Amino acid sequence: MLLSQTLPTTQMQENNQKSLTVNKDNYYSLDTSFKYQSATWFKKFLTCEAEAMAELQGKWTPRGDPTALLVGNYLHSYFESKQAHESFIKGHPEMFSTRGSSKGQLKAPYKQADAMIATLEADENVQRLYQGEKEEILTGDLFGVEWMGKLDCFDSTKSFFLDLKTTQSLHKKYWKPGERQPTSFVDAYNYQLQMAVYQELIYQNYGTRPRAFIIAVTKEDVPDHAVIEVPQYRMDEALEEIQDSTEHVEAVKSGQVRPHRCEACDYCKATKRVATIISMDELVE
Repeated sequence: MLLSQTLPTTQMQENNQKSLTVNKDNYYSLDTSFKYQSATWFKKFLTCEAEAMAELQGKWTPRGDPTALLVGNYLHSYFESKQAHESFIKGHPEMFSTRGSSKGQLKAPYKQADAMIATLEADENVQRLYQGEKEEILTGDLFGVEWMGKLDCFDSTKSFFLDLKTTQSLHKKYWKPGERQPTSFVDAYNYQLQMAVYQELIYQNYGTRPRAFIIAVTKEDVPDHAVIEVPQYRMDEALEEIQDSTEHVEAVKSGQVRPHRCEACDYCKATKRVATIISMDELVE
């Protein structure tokens, strides 16, 4: 948000005061995301408040590869149910080639997704683990704020829950801003925060704190896969991060506090207005 702009009162902020029940039809809507906090949106605010607010208000659509999102959803729908997968395919004709010798066939990224699915299906240990209710929506209260989450796979009689993740490589090194040591894709995308939220929502709804397992499969030509546990101390740290940031994030969402601009994301670059003159020596830190 630019300094010259006022903090608007939106219809979504008004809706935030109204009762709303989360279901599969409205889970991803902006209205629901204004009423309920989620791991996805909380991480957006931690990354750039200005971009998160602009997106939440419907004023900004992040630039990204829609194919990557579709590939992930394609895989998730397969393991949800046959009906869900068939419905997903029917609703996304853009996944199929429309010309040439490959007309009517899945495009390359989705053929790769089929290979990833086959990799997971071929492992009987993964199949044994991935049993339970799929895509269950839970809600609860974290530090005075209503939260929602959607569990990929959870059986309340077992001591763990599972989340499917796709990644480029299991062992690729990532660099987080301000840190000198490389880290894993799990830490880089702050999946421990997501797992911490899910564990807390499970506790509030079922009275247990199950272990968090990520079933990761790679997008390599020959997909690799692993079952990765997120340690409890990592989730405890993530909950502390949520607790420390909640008051400020909610103040930004409600319009009480002006959102901070990171000046590095696409939104900040697209809406940037030069306020100072910098030295050439400041270009590389």
